[in-house]
Amino acid sequence: MHADSHFLESLAMVLCVAAATTVLCQRVHLPVVLGYLLAGVLIGPHAPPLLVADPGIIVTLSELGVILLMFYIGMELSLRKLVEIGPRGFVVVLVEMGLMLFLGYLAGRLAGFAPIECAFLAAMVAISSTTIIARTFEEHRVSPRVREQIFGALVIEDIFAILLIALLTTLATTRSLDVAGLATAAGRLGIFLTVLMLVGLLVVPRLIRFVVSLKRPETTLVTSVGVCFAAALAAQRYEYSVALGAFLAGCLVAESGEGKRIAGQIRPLRDMFTAVFFVSVGLSIDPAQMFAQWHWIALFSALVVVGKFVGVALGFFATGSPVKASAQAGLAMGQIGEFSFIIAGLGVSLGAIDSRLYPIAVGVSCLTTLLTPFAVQHSARLGERIDQVLPRALQTFVALYGSWIEHLGDARRRGTLGARVRRLVRLIVLDAALLVALLIASSAGADEVAGFLRRKLPLAADAVRWIVAIGFAALALPLALGLFRLVRALGRALALAALPPVPEGEVDFAQAPRRAFVVALQLGLMVLIVLPCSALLQPFVPGVRGVLPLLLLLGVAGFAFWRSATQLQGHVRAGAEALVAAVALPGASGVEQERALDQMEHLLPGLGDLAPFVFATGNPWVGRTLGEINLRAVTGATVLAIRRGEGSVLTPDGKQALQSDDILVLAGTHDAIAQARSLLAQGPAS
Repeated sequence: MHADSHFLESLAMVLCVAAATTVLCQRVHLPVVLGYLLAGVLIGPHAPPLLVADPGIIVTLSELGVILLMFYIGMELSLRKLVEIGPRGFVVVLVEMGLMLFLGYLAGRLAGFAPIECAFLAAMVAISSTTIIARTFEEHRVSPRVREQIFGALVIEDIFAILLIALLTTLATTRSLDVAGLATAAGRLGIFLTVLMLVGLLVVPRLIRFVVSLKRPETTLVTSVGVCFAAALAAQRYEYSVALGAFLAGCLVAESGEGKRIAGQIRPLRDMFTAVFFVSVGLSIDPAQMFAQWHWIALFSALVVVGKFVGVALGFFATGSPVKASAQAGLAMGQIGEFSFIIAGLGVSLGAIDSRLYPIAVGVSCLTTLLTPFAVQHSARLGERIDQVLPRALQTFVALYGSWIEHLGDARRRGTLGARVRRLVRLIVLDAALLVALLIASSAGADEVAGFLRRKLPLAADAVRWIVAIGFAALALPLALGLFRLVRALGRALALAALPPVPEGEVDFAQAPRRAFVVALQLGLMVLIVLPCSALLQPFVPGVRGVLPLLLLLGVAGFAFWRSATQLQGHVRAGAEALVAAVALPGASGVEQERALDQMEHLLPGLGDLAPFVFATGNPWVGRTLGEINLRAVTGATVLAIRRGEGSVLTPDGKQALQSDDILVLAGTHDAIAQARSLLAQGPAS
């Protein structure tokens, strides 16, 4: 009876204090997650002994929060939803997480942490917080398209987070970075996942559909939660994280087609126990210890904000988003949250991380959570500013790149990318995997190979080491060159799918845009390969030594990209002259001008969708400069030319003032042109 009373006291204290702190945070416009953490500090052992809850009871309850949270996330990740997100989300997450895992591990080594601790630290700083982003978007208006793309990336990121949890569990169990041990443990994990998913797919969806058909909500809720905890128990019995089992259970329930209905029933239960989970995190916060680690907290917070901004923005831009939307996404995802706490707690429970690392993770989460609302609020302005300061050649490239990606997406939907693209992708993945495996082997097995050769050959130790190094380099060089050739071939194949060549004997006016697109795709593919490979190599070949060949290839591709971008500027200027002539027909109506530009789109492919806009007398933008309108940064469309009376202005800059009866030739994606026309017609916001 006394134990029951103690449990009730602890639970009542947690919920009451959490309610008070979250109300306070909402009143001062702070995220409620900070309120939960503050509640944990107030009732924890490091605060004055006024309200002290039993940490053991709270930690037990928090495990329920982790299980229900992961179950809920799993239900949102059905296979159908992954297909809808498509390759764009995977590209964004590979770039972002590859960069963050690389930087996180490197920063951990510079801070003096052990290799296993660096692996946990890298995983902590790599995962953004879906909860914090969702709450921030409720308070700050973000365009629906940007919101949809961010949540799509978060879905893929959550999948990678689950894989990281499984890998880190294996890593902490083996207590080393031994390749053979990791391979054995990974094989065991693969067997567990395969068996659980196969059995689950045969049983769980049918069971859930049958229970739902009974039309008893309480039965559906109990059955679903029962499946969740059964899978979590199975994972625990095989020495894996309960979060992994709960996540897989959510995926299985989602395959029944009833995921949304069940998620709505579980959401209140999830919210309550998730609150307890964050309170349990607050229990472990020692304010004095966090103050002692303030310099590391500030350093890793800056790493998260800057690193995620660069990685996410690059990934979004590479998949066709405008600069402004890419900057918004990068700043919105610049924090860590629930997954980072789960990973940190896993490291503590397995004894894999030092006690000083946990408060650093909590401090980074608190600081980045505080910064997120302010970053989202000013993200649009920052994106517009970045677009304004780009060199003219890059501004032209940025304006047209989105339309090329749009054409590439159209080709994918039509099924015209072909088997060659899929074959090249498979070869690139295989070649990159072999190169990474060889570099890991050269680091992990070089001493063993050298020892074997010394026993067989009468050579000095230095000579043997040189032989081994030259041997590994001789094996790696063909793989690196082959990877470069495959990337070049894939970039050209994708560019030809977006901007098809003309029949032989005709003038190919798309040659310059296609060349720029080819080089841009090659550079993007190299980034997509280098960043994940760098992250994988860090535990075995620290620093830049292991990725030096890849970095050299990246530098060559970057130089080629800049040359092609400057050549594109001249092509666009020449094309602008033809576009001005097309809209300058005497007495032509707006419909006739649009028809003329449609014909020019076929004649000059690569300049994006084209559309005219006539500045009628009385338009509120008359007298303003293009820089004041900031059309490209706000909408993604650009002005290729202005027809003004008998004259014209080709590729105008931001200082060009607009006059009545000007005819603007707009270029960009279909959506960008629609937004640009709306903005130009409505005038400046009052």
